[in-house]
Amino acid sequence: MRCSTTASFVGKHITTMNPQSASGSRLGLMALVALSLTAINVSSQPASAKLMFEPYLLESAGKQKAQAELGRLLVPEKHSKPGGKQIELALVRLKSTATNPGPPIVYLAGGPGGSGIALARGPRFPLFMAMREFADVIALDQRGTGMSRPNLICDVTLDYPLDQPGERGRLLSMYEQRARICAEHWRTQGVDLSAYNTEENADDLESLRQALGVEKITIWGSSYGSHLGLAALRRHGNSIHRAILSGIEGPDHTLKLPSQIQRQLQFVCELAKDDAKINKQIPDLMPLVQEVLRKLDKEPARVQLNDATAGKGQIIAIGKFDLQQITFSLLGTREGKARIPALYHSLAVGDFSSLSVQSAAGDLFGMRTSSVGSAMAFAMDCSSGASAERRARIQREAAGTVLGGDVDFPVPDICPAWQIPELPASFRAPLRSTVPTLFISGTFDGRTPPENVEEIMKGFPTGQHVIIEGAGHGNELFTSSPQIQEVMVEFMKTVTVSRRTIQLPRLEFKPLVSTDRKE
Repeated sequence: MRCSTTASFVGKHITTMNPQSASGSRLGLMALVALSLTAINVSSQPASAKLMFEPYLLESAGKQKAQAELGRLLVPEKHSKPGGKQIELALVRLKSTATNPGPPIVYLAGGPGGSGIALARGPRFPLFMAMREFADVIALDQRGTGMSRPNLICDVTLDYPLDQPGERGRLLSMYEQRARICAEHWRTQGVDLSAYNTEENADDLESLRQALGVEKITIWGSSYGSHLGLAALRRHGNSIHRAILSGIEGPDHTLKLPSQIQRQLQFVCELAKDDAKINKQIPDLMPLVQEVLRKLDKEPARVQLNDATAGKGQIIAIGKFDLQQITFSLLGTREGKARIPALYHSLAVGDFSSLSVQSAAGDLFGMRTSSVGSAMAFAMDCSSGASAERRARIQREAAGTVLGGDVDFPVPDICPAWQIPELPASFRAPLRSTVPTLFISGTFDGRTPPENVEEIMKGFPTGQHVIIEGAGHGNELFTSSPQIQEVMVEFMKTVTVSRRTIQLPRLEFKPLVSTDRKE
């Protein structure tokens, strides 16, 4: 979930943030919280109102419009207690253009914490329209997100001092304190945070299928949406017609591997060597990265935000840990990778007015002044957890990497503050499924690389893997090439794909400091 500038980061819990509109985002956050607190008592609704639709106009960011239906579905907060408290899921249904539509296609957003309805309005809008050729397409707001009720946004900000560099221990302590405040708030509102895990989320899909009155559904998910999709295949495979999963996060992939991030950083360094303009000023990027990190560890950069950035005039201190976290975020996408040489070069020569440094500083401003995130997002990740083997591997690998092992900071360290029970080991066990599944991954994806699919495909004898050479995480797995839509359409038509790779153009790095301000 990253925007066209940079994204404010909280490890995996990334809040899409344009530094120019941070204050507006906070106002929007407060509106969402107010909506959650004034929501109807869904437990009191009659059984006949379990799934209701009303007309809805879906309008994209590009002002394209589509007639749709807004649905409200009541599901048990805990599926093991069907007669207990209920919560409400929101969904938007786009009717199929087919004469004889197939099983409904349900889109599962990533994050966790993303809104499927919001994503349907974004750059992926054309894909939603194209998929109507085969069936009704449903954009789902998962439990605790978007227009679903309650929406578990935390109405508390980090408020880390802007003029002080981020220190891991202090940051974690502040996150833990805010997490306890947020958790206590929602528990006093009657929310059982232990019900916000991926198994309950997967059971919501089965409840949706039953409420729609169909034999099967097709699932289409990305990032955490693929994690949820795989859980649904494990728990309700007989109810799933087909699956399209991109940016694959497997059952035991919630915590990311430092070695995968190190490979992505090394990849950027190799590409920079092959770029004549970059190589002229930076013969070898990796030593520069290491030197800048050492420099910031001794003396943080103090950056004054300029006119084009939220927080104009504020001084933001950027320390080693801050830059490591920023780099984790940038390595996730193609667009982010394109900014890395300029960022490190600007910091090395002390040009803090450059666009690359200003974007990073604006990123930090957003992280330190915005909501700490969503209780749903933290609950999902903390409950998914990781196997003992993966945790041990992360610890072993961290010491041998430039950026360290805090890829998902503040997860998993913050999890005890949320008091969320971890799902059993069976949740993270290898999965086997014969449901026809299309996996899509990108070689520039620092969050969910193609290696994840190679591991999971062992249990999918009918699975097919399409690799996008040069695509990163997020929208790049959908919109970076028209061939992606062609592959998805082909799979829906024939359950096979004739293309296994999609090649994107060569990565163009952002100019270094001499022209960086003119980007």
